[in-house]
Amino acid sequence: MATFLYKLGRFAFRRRHFVALIWVALLTLAGVAAASAPAAGSTSFSIPGTEAQKAFDLLDQRFPGSSSDGATARVVFKAPAGEKMTDKLNKATVKATVKELADGSEVTSVTDPYTTHAVSKDGTVVYASVRYDVSGMELKDSSRDALEAAGHDAQKAGLTVEIGGDALQAGAEPGAAGEVVGLAIAAVVLVITLGSLVAAGLPLLTAIIGVGIGVSTITALAKTLDLGDTTSTLALMIGLAVGIDYALFIVSRYRGELAEGRDREEAVGRAAGTAGSAVVFAGLTVVIALAGLSVVGVPMLTKMGLAAAGTVVVSVLIALTLIPALLGYAGKRVKAAGAKRGRREQSAERAKPGLGERWASFVVRRPAAVLLLGVVGLGAVALPASQLELGLPDDGSQPTSTTQRRAYDLLSEGFGPGFNGPLMIVVDAKDSADPKAAATTVTDGIKDLKDVASVSPAMFNKAGDTATITVVPSSKPSSVRTEDLVHAIRDEGAGVKADTDARVLVTGTTAMNIDFSQKLNDALVPYLALVVGLAFLLLIAVFRSVLVPLKAALGFLLSVLAALGAVVAVFQWGWLGGLLGVEQTGPIMSMMPIFMVGVVFGLAMDYEVFLVTRMREAYVHGESPGQAVVTGFRHSARVVGAAAIIMMSVFGGFITSSESMIKMIGFGLAIAVFFDAFVVRMAIVPAVLALLGKRAWWLPKWLDRALPNVDVEGEGLRTLSDTKAGQDDEDEDRELVRA
Repeated sequence: MATFLYKLGRFAFRRRHFVALIWVALLTLAGVAAASAPAAGSTSFSIPGTEAQKAFDLLDQRFPGSSSDGATARVVFKAPAGEKMTDKLNKATVKATVKELADGSEVTSVTDPYTTHAVSKDGTVVYASVRYDVSGMELKDSSRDALEAAGHDAQKAGLTVEIGGDALQAGAEPGAAGEVVGLAIAAVVLVITLGSLVAAGLPLLTAIIGVGIGVSTITALAKTLDLGDTTSTLALMIGLAVGIDYALFIVSRYRGELAEGRDREEAVGRAAGTAGSAVVFAGLTVVIALAGLSVVGVPMLTKMGLAAAGTVVVSVLIALTLIPALLGYAGKRVKAAGAKRGRREQSAERAKPGLGERWASFVVRRPAAVLLLGVVGLGAVALPASQLELGLPDDGSQPTSTTQRRAYDLLSEGFGPGFNGPLMIVVDAKDSADPKAAATTVTDGIKDLKDVASVSPAMFNKAGDTATITVVPSSKPSSVRTEDLVHAIRDEGAGVKADTDARVLVTGTTAMNIDFSQKLNDALVPYLALVVGLAFLLLIAVFRSVLVPLKAALGFLLSVLAALGAVVAVFQWGWLGGLLGVEQTGPIMSMMPIFMVGVVFGLAMDYEVFLVTRMREAYVHGESPGQAVVTGFRHSARVVGAAAIIMMSVFGGFITSSESMIKMIGFGLAIAVFFDAFVVRMAIVPAVLALLGKRAWWLPKWLDRALPNVDVEGEGLRTLSDTKAGQDDEDEDRELVRA
């Protein structure tokens, strides 16, 4: 591996014009494809195999043309203080608004609140339901504008009007200002770490190119592959972080090779062969973790993971080829490490250990105390994770500044908290002798259950073999009581099936969210076993050890549990919520645990590979286990620390997003990187290696013979150099003989 990458790096350095032209052409091609691609349409959300999804599919078959997946809106009206919505003028305003809404080209139906009895008990709140024949993502801007305009017209008459539902659904807004701040912090860290603006600019430039290619490709394929806005946001987030870090490691190693006295081409080759090998295997762990999301069985997660994994692959290829090419263009403007300091200063610096080296020496002397403190500290932070409650965000989790959130609150105020999450019961009575009797049995049984606010009469399809019943819980959609009600209805349905041969299915957004959470929970352990198992085998080949990969996996579990604990404390309990712009606490997004397991594992292995390969390199070259730990920190601690700060800055920039899911992901990944890089990799890892000593690098002989030699330490480069030196000596001897 190291020899191949060494040759690739030198080739890119010598043929820099060719390599740069290829990447510019790819960026241009992706940009043109994205600009000319058709606008992304509906982003379908399906959960194959769940009861809620089966019910939706059944509705499409038995109620053709009903647009069960069409966009919906609830226009909520509230009377001024001292008035009621049943007053003549207010009633006329609502009816005029209903008529105006019904004229929309994509509208299939609009309900009149006075004929559907959608009036609160105190008469102060009414609502009109609007249904469209396309999904929220496919809805035309003109339809959204007409919806908002109708609401504004009613407001002019003195009513409070708010609009909820997915018809006003907007794309994710990652928080551009936060991203700019994150990149600015990354730039400052790069300048401090690499010592010059030119050297610092290379990782930023290549990361932007890689993300540009990745996100543009996703945009170009969005319509064809049914990719949503969150897919490109995740690719942007991960691509920027790993793109900067991978380039940083290679540029930093290049400067170190220059400091050893090698010429620029040789330094590029060695940097690509050593740091580049670490980049390849670190990238592979990230790709495994992201692509592994496909085992969950949720198409949306599969697409997100594969798209982000593709962007990571692009970042790795750019680091291995474009960085060496750009170093060729930069020439002497990228100086050797320490080149700006005088010889006396450099000698003094070599005599005085750096901060990373001093810290590693301390850990080697006190490994048990450091290990205990690190594990107990992360364990304490992880405690809130034991109270984790999962759910999916709805309008109730939106900022109070949005009309969707205000409509949600008005409906809760007027009709009860469960009104925002009604359950749809589908009664499949095709095999029943008396469909109407079966539907009546279901309705009566549900009325007797706890936490039921209301049950609507059964509505049959034209064939008379399928009915729908709307159930309004007495609790809010994301509550445990509502989840218990869903399970109770399903249990009730089992008895109905035995008595009437009618099948009872529970669906609706609330039930879909509950099934989604359950599916993710069920998939977590298999996913964790697959991803950690594959990465464990990969790391055994990289480190030629069994205990080092095992320690890496256990350290990752500490990191992800602590990060989940922090997420619960902030987004569920509200600690420091005001500081981070969390306006509404509630259940943690269902996909957060499995998503963090995948992404954080990949990123955690990045730091493991970059840090421990230098220790392995020192150990292989004859140093004692304790001294190898110190040597690894001397060469890598500063760069790993800088890489972690950069990654935290990039992820932290997404905390400013108005989209609650993006905000939560940004915070979770940023805090996870902090825990993993600075507590696990910088403290717990060296402490464990110091305690294990030579046993850390133990590998059964049969396994050593079976594993391929990937040569991450660059041992093959030393042999190559010896061969090259010998060849040079022979050439000199021939010249002397000729003379």
